[in-house]
Amino acid sequence: MNNERKYQVCTNCVMDTSDSAITFDENGMCDHCQNFYSNIKPNWNTGSLGKSKLDMMVNQIKSDGKGKPYDCIIGISGGIDSSYLLYYAKEVLGLRPYVFSVDTGWNLEVANNNIKKVVNGLGLEVNEELIDWEEMKDLQLAFFKAQVAYQDIPQDHVIFSALYNTAVKYKIKHVLTGGNLSTECIREPIEWVYQNDIKMIRDIHKKYGTSKLKKLPMTSMFKYKIYYRYFKGMKVHRPLDLIPYTKKDALDTLTSKFQYEPYANKHFESIFTRYYEGYWLVKKFGFDKRRAHFSSLILTNQLSREDALNVLANPPYSEAQALEDMKFITNKMNITESEFKELMDGQNKTYNDYKNSSKFIALGVKIAQLLGKEKRQYR
Repeated sequence: MNNERKYQVCTNCVMDTSDSAITFDENGMCDHCQNFYSNIKPNWNTGSLGKSKLDMMVNQIKSDGKGKPYDCIIGISGGIDSSYLLYYAKEVLGLRPYVFSVDTGWNLEVANNNIKKVVNGLGLEVNEELIDWEEMKDLQLAFFKAQVAYQDIPQDHVIFSALYNTAVKYKIKHVLTGGNLSTECIREPIEWVYQNDIKMIRDIHKKYGTSKLKKLPMTSMFKYKIYYRYFKGMKVHRPLDLIPYTKKDALDTLTSKFQYEPYANKHFESIFTRYYEGYWLVKKFGFDKRRAHFSSLILTNQLSREDALNVLANPPYSEAQALEDMKFITNKMNITESEFKELMDGQNKTYNDYKNSSKFIALGVKIAQLLGKEKRQYR
């Protein structure tokens, strides 16, 4: 958090000055909200225009998949968005998805159970890729030693790389993701959540890793955005942006149809992510991702600002559970609790302390914004 700046929280959502680049108008409304009302909401079509676009997408997917075992691939984590997407794709859109999941070694049992409930309930099979634990551990420990905020990058990079690599391997042209504006219209600032920058990943691992990464699925941004798209024909779709979609309705559907069990917070289906988002990020850096998550729900009329502030008055989860998770993580990573606490107390760093592709990534986002592919703020 920028301690030289007077603390301020948006009067419309709950984003605050823990986003060091945030600005406010004369009424105290932040630039995230201004961007939503100016750029996102007017161009977000979930009515007849959205249906028309969705119909075109589905027709193309079905046409490209004709005569093949699958016409699309969907990665499922056990979270609400990916689980609902899988249900909607099969039962409503009539698609034939290759269901894919990645086991990085951290899933809670409730997440695994949710995956089984949804997949079995739909009469599908899940294809799981088991990640090499020793390499996964080495990369994640390197990130802790790097003292950066974004400890989710190793898992996210491996999961999406595995998904895209699998799509290309089996010649499945269409990748469907649960990303959506309804619950994610406010992008977390890059000081909270930096991009999957393979140049930075490799530099951090070179500095702090102890073994070579030979088995982990890894994919550069050039590979999956350029080579896979224009040379292999892979397309990534976000169907939930084209339909009326709310967290409550999705949860109600999943609960009634599959006895789905919800989590305390978004992304809390993983022990590692629960600890990183709920403790490491909050305690060490002063960043609470719930502010972005709740603000998205406030702007899309799914949560009141008052209710969000009441929840934010308490930590993401209890100190006792956080310490228990820390013990689990240190045991699994083969380091002592005292060594880990030293990392917690160490000097905070950012992607700027390592080799990175931030200028290239920023340029790519700018181009996407100019083309209308990205409406959210990026900074």
